[in-house]
Amino acid sequence: MILEYRTAAWWYWLATVFALAAALVGSPLGVYPAMLLTVLHGHYFTIRGYRLASFPLQVRIAYLLLLVAGLLPPLAFIHWLQLAFTTVRVLFAYCLLARTLSLMPWHRRGPLDWRRVWRTYATPPTRGSFLETAEPGFATGK
Repeated sequence: MILEYRTAAWWYWLATVFALAAALVGSPLGVYPAMLLTVLHGHYFTIRGYRLASFPLQVRIAYLLLLVAGLLPPLAFIHWLQLAFTTVRVLFAYCLLARTLSLMPWHRRGPLDWRRVWRTYATPPTRGSFLETAEPGFATGK
């Protein structure tokens, strides 16, 4: 277990877990508090000097888009997946969304092959960014 409770980002993710869990058990506010937290989380990185195209902001934008997509009744299961994987992120510092985004063409330095996919998903969580381990020299976009 890697609890990164000394980082503001960890606290944003923890609050998002609680907001999303409340929404899924019937909060009248729905997922909107989780959306607001995600926007604030993105703003947190923006005021810290990260550009819109930076990796941390891309993760928050993708997360927000998934929250919006989950509002469509056929895609409501997405919120359950987000709750499960965000909980994993909080408890173990393993972010499936970040790892998936790291495989996008604009983040890779080479072809997408099974070795890269395996390394991306199988690299154990570490303190800081897994990108430093999975893709040496990866720029976070600050």
